[in-house]
Amino acid sequence: MKRVATAIEELHRAENELAEEFIAVSDRYRADHELFYVGRDLARWSQRHARDLAETGRDHGLRLDPEPPDDDTILTAVGQRAAESLGRLGDPGMLVLWDLRRLHRAAAGVSLDWEVIAQAAQALGDRDLLALAERCRPDTLRQLRWADAQLKVNAPQIMTER
Repeated sequence: MKRVATAIEELHRAENELAEEFIAVSDRYRADHELFYVGRDLARWSQRHARDLAETGRDHGLRLDPEPPDDDTILTAVGQRAAESLGRLGDPGMLVLWDLRRLHRAAAGVSLDWEVIAQAAQALGDRDLLALAERCRPDTLRQLRWADAQLKVNAPQIMTER
């Protein structure tokens, strides 16, 4: 059971980080309505997942924070990462692709973590944990598909720009 608690704790951290990444992309590309508004919606999904994991974590002896980090904390970290990324890449178009790739990788990792939780819950007969995984993983898969679609939409234009 300690391993399940560790997996829940890791997934809680990963969902919070995914929410932060969606907020970062949303804030960085306010002029792009798709990235801004959908990014905000998708961040809320991960925040809800983190709250649900905090609640479920209590049944496994965990004390996880149900509230996401506040916007000031997120925006400070986002600003630092953006400055570092832009400095390293030197190209705003490539920064969009870099951000979308990071979102995609983060969502893929969270999706795999949900699968691990679902398999463990099934093996243990933990119906509540299994129900949570079955409710949240489809959202994460939609987040992953959205990031993938945005890469496909943006990559050709950015990569062929002169």
